[in-house]
Amino acid sequence: MKEKIKIIEQGQGWICAEKPGGISVHNDPGRDMISGLQKRLGPGSTEILQPVHRLDKETSGLLLVATARDTLAGLSDLFAGGKVTKRYKALVHGHFDHPGQARGTWDTPLTHAAGGRADPRGRGKRIKALTCYRVLDQSLHYTLLDIELFTGRKHQIRRHAKLAGHPVVGDPRYGSPRALDFLKTQKQFNAMGLHACFLKFRDKDRTVTLELPDLPREVARLFEEDKA
Repeated sequence: MKEKIKIIEQGQGWICAEKPGGISVHNDPGRDMISGLQKRLGPGSTEILQPVHRLDKETSGLLLVATARDTLAGLSDLFAGGKVTKRYKALVHGHFDHPGQARGTWDTPLTHAAGGRADPRGRGKRIKALTCYRVLDQSLHYTLLDIELFTGRKHQIRRHAKLAGHPVVGDPRYGSPRALDFLKTQKQFNAMGLHACFLKFRDKDRTVTLELPDLPREVARLFEEDKA
């Protein structure tokens, strides 16, 4: 990948980096996030380089990467045990009532495997999924949400948003083809409006808080232009 990876913070056995949208975490050797981070750090600089959690290819934001095996195990246990606070900013289609005050939950059960545009819940056994949101701001056609995840189903925010009638802007899997075509041809928008902006967890004897408060440039541009 050509874009230099930005490191947000480093701890004992881990690194938090900013993942650009449109880049796979580790499924595209030589061009993915882990490859870019390895180039940034240089050869032999870490024991391992393993993502502790996942972000979809289209999603931007904070990615926690273990650089030591014992740290990977400990951090993975925190994520699996629901002991990590995970928040996102999502730009979605449509409006909610009472901007700045509206809060709500999406709790439709989802399958482990990803669903699709026609069936976001997915086929097969569905299990508990909990997403909480708060309205931050609105434009003519879009709403900016602060979202906290309490479970970790694949594409959870994207699927819940679609089921609620407010798909994430630019979502190639769950958004409507008509909206995607409009964004691409009329707004020159080729991103997805989902940004991992906050992580909080215990690292041995301290609490680590990591934040990326600003939206990616392309998402911020679309939102501001829609306010005019």
